[in-house]
Amino acid sequence: MSGVWLIHLAGYSWDSAWLVASYVLYLLIGLCWFPVIWIQIKLKQQLILANATQSPLPSDYRKLFHWWIALGIPAFISILIIFS
Repeated sequence: MSGVWLIHLAGYSWDSAWLVASYVLYLLIGLCWFPVIWIQIKLKQQLILANATQSPLPSDYRKLFHWWIALGIPAFISILIIFS
């Protein structure tokens, strides 16, 4: 909300190219972040179960971890772009 107030105070146009780019990047971050939350919960549950039962990690652990990385990279790069 502070950003909205600052845009208003500074007198920027809401459809300035750099602001639209920021909106798009924030949307991308959100779209990547929501599945990552679910993936992190699943990974944690699988680790706890494997540790408690002294069994190997399930076969889909690696696949979920790869998705976690694949979604985290564009979100992280987007954050860097917004704040640079």
